[in-house]
Amino acid sequence: MDDTSIETKLAALEGKIDAIYTSVEKTRKYFLWTLIITLAVVVLPLLFLPFAVSSFLKTLTLPAGF
Repeated sequence: MDDTSIETKLAALEGKIDAIYTSVEKTRKYFLWTLIITLAVVVLPLLFLPFAVSSFLKTLTLPAGF
């Protein structure tokens, strides 16, 4: 093998590695936003659930005269 063939193959491999890196970064960002949205949809309602339940129970209690 001569040097130009090796350099050509190395350049092709470098291009493929750059494409893989770009794909991995897009996937990482996708998973990050999936995690953020999951936390917003699941965890935040669970944090506000006690307030909503207590407010709901206050509306269901009977007045003191009964």
